[in-house]
Amino acid sequence: MSTDAARTVDVVVIGGGAAGLSAAITLGRSLRSVVVIDAGSPRNAPADGVHNFLTRDGMPPGELVDVGREELARYGGRFVTGKAVSAAVTDDGFTVRLASGEQISARRIIDATGLTDELPDVTGVRERWGRDVMHCPYCHGWEVRGRRLVILGSGPMSGHQALLLRQWSDDITYLVNTAPTPTPEQREQLAARDIRVVEGAATELVVAPDATGGDAITGVRLDDGTVVDCEIVVVGPRMVARSAVLDALGVGRADHPLGPAVADVYAADPMGRTDVLGVWVAGNARNAQGGVINAAAEGFTAASMLNMDLVLEETEAAVRQRRSATPARCTS
Repeated sequence: MSTDAARTVDVVVIGGGAAGLSAAITLGRSLRSVVVIDAGSPRNAPADGVHNFLTRDGMPPGELVDVGREELARYGGRFVTGKAVSAAVTDDGFTVRLASGEQISARRIIDATGLTDELPDVTGVRERWGRDVMHCPYCHGWEVRGRRLVILGSGPMSGHQALLLRQWSDDITYLVNTAPTPTPEQREQLAARDIRVVEGAATELVVAPDATGGDAITGVRLDDGTVVDCEIVVVGPRMVARSAVLDALGVGRADHPLGPAVADVYAADPMGRTDVLGVWVAGNARNAQGGVINAAAEGFTAASMLNMDLVLEETEAAVRQRRSATPARCTS
């Protein structure tokens, strides 16, 4: 049983990625007691490196987390490996229960559990996800620049994705697959950018040995047996946030601007405050399309706003205590 079960810490942070660690470090530097609970399954684990993160470009995701944990320990924060499975409101705030049965009490909660990518149902996509199957050009476009890319259609934004990736390569094929059939206007746009459009449903990725002794994608096989040659497959996963803690506490969902077929996340104001008093959310759990640097920034924002919330609560308590301790003056 954690020592934190016997006392109430200021904040429990659920999720130990960029958003969660950034929030926890901000709170530690604010002299708050903070515990980070992390299940050890980050969304970006398959990626070779973190990109577009100032001074950390190319750093392996695991190394970024290790450095963040060291910084958190420096400011007195604790890190607990485990999965948070539920939470309940108490007189002092909240109790968070882990799968192990351990319980941690806290005055406030920040959820930074991120999201899950629902990938197209094509053989080989999940196995090569983060390697030569990618989705974000700002994360990995530089690494695949100039190569043969197939955009594997799967949702309403796939055509836009094809136009976007044209910035990084002039060899783009848009495989419509399960995406909506392009409109005449969309076909004109794709043709104007020299993007080939191929109809048909994908069944599997074709993989062959490469010169390094490993293997690599060489194409996408369609249901009629045709193979569309490529080196990189780009997908547009549906991004879904699922937090047992937020669900248990009744935090509301958000209407994503691009529709539910693109993302399903939790609702919060720009500062990360949810509709449940005392609960904040940061990172991809509320901002599906944010990169790692966005997640870290949102962790800082949520933590700083939460700290102010605690300051106001503590000030109100101090005022009440002062008033109760001050003798009433005689007015006669």
